[in-house]
Amino acid sequence: MKARVRKAVMPVAGLGTRFLPATKAMPKEMLPVVDKPIIQYAVEEAFAAGIEEVIFITGRGKYLLEDHFDHAFELEATLTERGKDDALKTVRSIIPKAGGVSYTRQQKPLGLGHAVWCARNLVGDEPFAVLLPDDLVKSDVPCLQQMITAYEKTGGNLVAVMDVPRDHTNRYGILDVGAVDGALSEVKGLVEKPKPQDAPSTLSIIGRYILQPDIFEALERKERGAGGEIQLTDAMARLIGHQPFHGLRFEGTRYDCGDKLGFLKATISLALEREDLGSDLADYLKSLSL
Repeated sequence: MKARVRKAVMPVAGLGTRFLPATKAMPKEMLPVVDKPIIQYAVEEAFAAGIEEVIFITGRGKYLLEDHFDHAFELEATLTERGKDDALKTVRSIIPKAGGVSYTRQQKPLGLGHAVWCARNLVGDEPFAVLLPDDLVKSDVPCLQQMITAYEKTGGNLVAVMDVPRDHTNRYGILDVGAVDGALSEVKGLVEKPKPQDAPSTLSIIGRYILQPDIFEALERKERGAGGEIQLTDAMARLIGHQPFHGLRFEGTRYDCGDKLGFLKATISLALEREDLGSDLADYLKSLSL
């Protein structure tokens, strides 16, 4: 019987240099997509998929993240006094159950693999999910829920994947694909950010993973890969052939909110779906296209 996926790791220690000067004092993950910070979308996705504990891998200056998922007593008292019940309900709904969130730090920016390795003691000896909050996935069924459903069939390791233009393969981890079964593809190999001419496919990993705890042994080697960093992709590649490994073509639209254009696309797309904003925003966008 497969162990249930109960924990999700979210690396949030990055400096957010692509969004300077906005991120000079504010974590990139706290930038709002409409009226919710990027990180909240990832946390809501995790809990909607049945995750019981979210583990944040933070860095210096990330205290606003911790504050966001905690009580704000002065704010709540003020909203109560003023009878703003809807706003009070909103700020309280953000707060996870006691023990539902924990934090550890990545002291040096040594790469995604190193960030995940920092969570080893909190994860323990059980399968776990990794969500990169920069990847906001809009879907009817949460992306991680789709993955957990597939994991119940496949076991082993699972990554969410999508096709990218060949000239973009040097931005992603790329799959060497084996047998295909509907939305599932067997993973024969992984290559981190290959040149387009060297890429084994155009099937790219996005920021959603389900991994076995054996990954920590591979990460313990602290071997440097692309960009001189400890790459999660390289550690995952070591598990291929020893454990089942699949890519899942998820249903939904992925927005790269770590990129300015992707961030704007996500904001517009989600705002257009809002009853309180969609119609007026659509009219405004039409006026710009004249």
